[in-house]
Amino acid sequence: MMDPDDPFKPSLAAALKKLDPEDGEQIMEYFKTHALLMREKSLLQASVREQKKLLVENAKLKRDIEELKTQLQEKQRRRSAKAPPPPPSSILSPAPSPAASHPAAPSPSAAAVTPPPSSSSLDQRERQSRRRRGERRARLVSDPCLSLGAEPQVDVSRLDLRVGRILSACRHPLAEALSVQEVDVGESTPRTIVSKVGEKTNLEELQGGLAVLLCNVRACKMRGVVSQARLLCCSSSTECIELLTPPSGSSPGDRITFHNYPGDPDRELQVKQRVWERLRPDLQVDCRGVANYKGCGFEVKGKGLCRAPTLTNAIIR
Repeated sequence: MMDPDDPFKPSLAAALKKLDPEDGEQIMEYFKTHALLMREKSLLQASVREQKKLLVENAKLKRDIEELKTQLQEKQRRRSAKAPPPPPSSILSPAPSPAASHPAAPSPSAAAVTPPPSSSSLDQRERQSRRRRGERRARLVSDPCLSLGAEPQVDVSRLDLRVGRILSACRHPLAEALSVQEVDVGESTPRTIVSKVGEKTNLEELQGGLAVLLCNVRACKMRGVVSQARLLCCSSSTECIELLTPPSGSSPGDRITFHNYPGDPDRELQVKQRVWERLRPDLQVDCRGVANYKGCGFEVKGKGLCRAPTLTNAIIR
């Protein structure tokens, strides 16, 4: 059987000794040492590659855990905010009186006279207990926020809409119909946005202007360029497209809110919930040119409403 520490066949050693009787054995030892070193090197490289792979998988798992933790905290926060107050304890279980907590020992004659509880009173208590359990069950079913795994309410308050200033705009290097904008939204670095705005609009006119952005969409790659937000525009047809205009005096990073829909936006819109797709049919520009959701205007507090430059009765996309 072949020795695992000796990678060479015995015939090779015999041939070397025959060719060089004096130094054949030393040459063979040299070959063996180098073969073992190369084997150890390959094993070490394989273990390093495996370690790097495990580190990458570890980091991905940590990110997934953090995201799931954030989603769970968000659901718990919404559930606790919309949960009804608990019923007073006095209604559910009245406090026993001191006399009831320390009953006096009945005399033998009284014990003999006191009749046992009748079956009708036991039936009545059982019916009351069943009724209370049924009320609690009905309250849990009727309130969607208290049921397990209930989906958060879908309204416009979940959108992180902000004012942004377009710093630069140019054609997409790989797609003629797309354009790339660098937009300041009040953060430390501007965001890169890929849109179809440049298809019908002069890109030079966009630079330096204010726009309305949806900032909590998931970043996605469009023809090789990562888009980190969404520019909101309005259109009455495929030929006429305009960017929504924030009110005068707005600054990059200003939140756009809705009077009838208070609440904090999601940290990131989940693709599976399709929040943007479900809200978009109710986002419109009315006959006065004001952007609104179900009749409630896009408002920058203390500064005014967002509008379309010239269009009316248009859809927002």
